[in-house]
Amino acid sequence: MNDAPRHPRIEPVPADGDDPPLNIFRTLAHNEALSKGFRRLGAHLLGGEVLPAREREIVILRVGWRCGSEYEFGQHHVIGSSVGLTADEIARLADCGSGDWDEGDGALVALADELCDVDVVSEDTWRTLSTRWTDAELLELLVLAGFYRMVSGMLNSAGVALEPQTPRWPDAAAPVRRAPRDEPS
Repeated sequence: MNDAPRHPRIEPVPADGDDPPLNIFRTLAHNEALSKGFRRLGAHLLGGEVLPAREREIVILRVGWRCGSEYEFGQHHVIGSSVGLTADEIARLADCGSGDWDEGDGALVALADELCDVDVVSEDTWRTLSTRWTDAELLELLVLAGFYRMVSGMLNSAGVALEPQTPRWPDAAAPVRRAPRDEPS
């Protein structure tokens, strides 16, 4: 699928207590200032003050899948399920399962795909999104997708290991591999 390491390249810091934080946070703990900023932006994006949770999770799950981050997809599988996404919808975000998205959800999937493919949302997708979302919400969607692309790349590159209870890819999922970009001429 991708060249992600099979074992952590950066070991999580040892856990304190019986309920350790997730491996992502224990890995980021190696850089206290970065961890603090990361958590602040992540808390804002997950706080639910701008975007409805279900729609937020559609974007995060699709970006996690498109970036080949099983860790991100697994963590947000749990969150997505808790905010109303069905098992079939979560599987469809990994291109397995059946059914079509309604126009609104389909535009969120297209936003994630287009940003992962070409780093810009198409005019058609933007027009569809802008019929529902305000400018503030559109900015939030763009930053949300970008943040989780960054997170997925960090998780993949650092080799952050899934926690034992974290769901893996849906059974029929075959994550996409991003093609290398053409070199500038």
